[in-house]
Amino acid sequence: MRNYALKPVFFKPNRVRRIYTGGALMDTFLDRPEKLGDGFLPEEWIASTVIALNENPTPSEGLSFIETETDTELSFRDLLAAYPTEMLGSRSSFDVLVKYLDSAIRLPVQAHPTKAFSRANFGSDYGKTESWLVLATRENAEIYFGFNRALTKEEFSAAVEKSRADKNALVPFLGKTDVKPGDLFLIPAGLAHAIGYGCLILEVQEPTDFTIQPEYYCGDYALSEREMYIGLPKEVALDCFDYTLLGEKAVAAARKTPHLVRKTENYAEYALISYEDTPCFAFSRYDVTGTLALTPSPALYVVIEGEGEVYGKDYRRPVRRGDYFFMPYAAEGFSLTGNVSVIAVFPSKQ
Repeated sequence: MRNYALKPVFFKPNRVRRIYTGGALMDTFLDRPEKLGDGFLPEEWIASTVIALNENPTPSEGLSFIETETDTELSFRDLLAAYPTEMLGSRSSFDVLVKYLDSAIRLPVQAHPTKAFSRANFGSDYGKTESWLVLATRENAEIYFGFNRALTKEEFSAAVEKSRADKNALVPFLGKTDVKPGDLFLIPAGLAHAIGYGCLILEVQEPTDFTIQPEYYCGDYALSEREMYIGLPKEVALDCFDYTLLGEKAVAAARKTPHLVRKTENYAEYALISYEDTPCFAFSRYDVTGTLALTPSPALYVVIEGEGEVYGKDYRRPVRRGDYFFMPYAAEGFSLTGNVSVIAVFPSKQ
């Protein structure tokens, strides 16, 4: 098993159940033989060590399993635990979760906990700050973030109860914006938001599935109290929302602009989210037209455009749009070549 820690780690498909529908746009992007269409498997969790907080989950739901040379099932979590130094160097964890996410309908209005809220209520050191890179859209795609006016927790709580009969009772409280491929957003913990209809997103986030989503319906799906408040009393759960992030302040907190870090004859590097934006994770885009050395640090690479090849001593593996792989700390001497755009995702700042 140690051999897997000395070369790029590729993964088996990992579609995950959610309460909203989507997936057809992801089918086109990934271009796998099996087409699932729009349904309740609208997310692909990438390099995941996180169990999904679904109703009646299976013991491994959400976990990523790696490609092996036999039929042996080996989770990424178990590989990290078995060879921590080879996989992670001096780090204790690869504390980031990445997803493909495709919304055929609006997701519930929601917010995610801060680290302090998570420690107090879930016994976890992680909240759920997240970031979205829009990869593709359906016509008239949109997202929502930030309250569009000042309101109290009590007003919001009353609107939540109205959502029993009016499925869009909370929407008038949020700002809305159209989106296009290439748009980039950072969603800090506490920010009220909802991914709207028609967005295929690469989501990078803290490694939890903590979501407070206080609507009684998502499309025609009726949420349980557990799905709304993940075991918390309503009055406690609604404290997860930051009622001060309003209007243009919310836009400024969310929208980000990539900036060029360096340009060589082989590639251009763009910083998307840096540790200056959040200590929770960082990721960059490399537009490769020649060869990019894959530095020996724990990182996840997600191919978002084009075709290429990962190669090293006695190793060659073609990659194309939709593919992803993890580079262990001990995997030295590997490069990516071709005409390809790839996102490099790094864990929290040490």
